[in-house]
Amino acid sequence: MTTPAGTGGLVLLVNPNTNEDTTALMADIAGRELAGSGYELRAVTARSGPRMILDSGALAEAATEVCRTVHEILASDQGSRVAGVVVAAFGDPGRGRLARELGIPVVGIGQASILAAARGGRRFGMATTTPRLVSSLERLADEHAEAGLFCGVETTAAGPLQLATDPEAQFAELQSAALRSWAAGARAVIIAGGPLSEAARRLATGGAVEIIEPIPSACALIRERL
Repeated sequence: MTTPAGTGGLVLLVNPNTNEDTTALMADIAGRELAGSGYELRAVTARSGPRMILDSGALAEAATEVCRTVHEILASDQGSRVAGVVVAAFGDPGRGRLARELGIPVVGIGQASILAAARGGRRFGMATTTPRLVSSLERLADEHAEAGLFCGVETTAAGPLQLATDPEAQFAELQSAALRSWAAGARAVIIAGGPLSEAARRLATGGAVEIIEPIPSACALIRERL
């Protein structure tokens, strides 16, 4: 999935979840965010691994596939055009390794969201549908934000697979989680999950709390670093 050619090279967005619908959703948002930047977006889906990353084991499995996918594309005919990489799963699987190995900017949607949420010393929290990833999200916050700014993770009552099939219930439960995070002291709330991008966009336009959207945050960061 590729946007019209740009003059600045390719921004490669890798979806570690093996779900083409999620890739299309994130690519649509990223394409709009990168419009006018001079960079062409190419969105790819991991060929193997979980359809949805639900726990730390799946996150580790996805990291291996993300690195393999990126190196395969860099070795292809289009490889020389790749100017930057966006890892589009909130736990940022493989981002650290790729950032060390490659001579181009590599950002993760988790990293970018946290940097945006914590800018200026702002306190922030997260809302998500994946309770088994809470410890991974906490470690990500510790890595990218100053101590004392993170207010914790609020999770939905229903699980991620159930909510993935019911967008209205997903929206309502994430809204409730975001409001709890706000009540706990967060002045910005990250909707923590690439597959939650549509709900994040709806929540951001609602105005009840300050919402940080992962894909736009990553696009802003990759543009800054390019």
